[in-house]
Amino acid sequence: MNKKSILSSKIIKEKKFEYIDSGEGTPMVLLHGLMGSLSNFKSCIQSLPKKGYRVILPILPIYDLPLLKTNARQLSLFVEKFITHLDLADFFLLGNSLGGHVGLIYCKNNPNKAKGLILTGSSGLYENALGGSFPKRGDYNYIKNKTEEVFYDPKHATKELVDEVFETINSRKKLIKILAMAKSAMRHNMKQDLSSIHTPTCLIWGKNDKITPPEVALDFDKLMPNTKLYWLEECGHAPMMEQSQQFNEILYNWTEKIKT
Repeated sequence: MNKKSILSSKIIKEKKFEYIDSGEGTPMVLLHGLMGSLSNFKSCIQSLPKKGYRVILPILPIYDLPLLKTNARQLSLFVEKFITHLDLADFFLLGNSLGGHVGLIYCKNNPNKAKGLILTGSSGLYENALGGSFPKRGDYNYIKNKTEEVFYDPKHATKELVDEVFETINSRKKLIKILAMAKSAMRHNMKQDLSSIHTPTCLIWGKNDKITPPEVALDFDKLMPNTKLYWLEECGHAPMMEQSQQFNEILYNWTEKIKT
């Protein structure tokens, strides 16, 4: 996680947790992906508190876990401890990519805790790492191209974002953890678990997602007992960035129905 984010001034450091906590009202915990940064959820952090939500974004310890425990299950245990630490009740979980996978594991292991689960570009079934192949250190153009593949419109792969991914990939320590986490997530297929997750689930999916393609959303919708699937046109793997206004409208309308 890049601590140089434009939102880094809002980070609260408390015991072993680092997180953003903005607004008052119904808690919504945002779970970022493997290569995600705080700014990926900028629109949610800015929009939802105005609509009566307390938005909480923990930094997942992807680079801090022991190598043998660098997996989605351990991140889920971290989220359990974080939610207990903040004493949250009647909260929503929103996860993008790996964050969605972590949210699924949490809801499986903690039934009736989360009021609802929102998945967008979630792993947990199958996915393509950075569009089908994995990072080449030192090759900026390669990283730029792969970052662009995350989006329908490559303009969203700003130089700042590409620089951030490039810096992360070129840290040998971080790259080892990223590879371990990605391989673990791919091995941890949740197909057999989904029928037992009864948490109301909102699926918000980009129709042009190359990382977790539309078939993944259709499978989640088919295999989980309590889902609602929404599609976003001209949108890739990060709908909350690429189609933020539509994403936030769908998110707000769905959560309001679940709350009543």
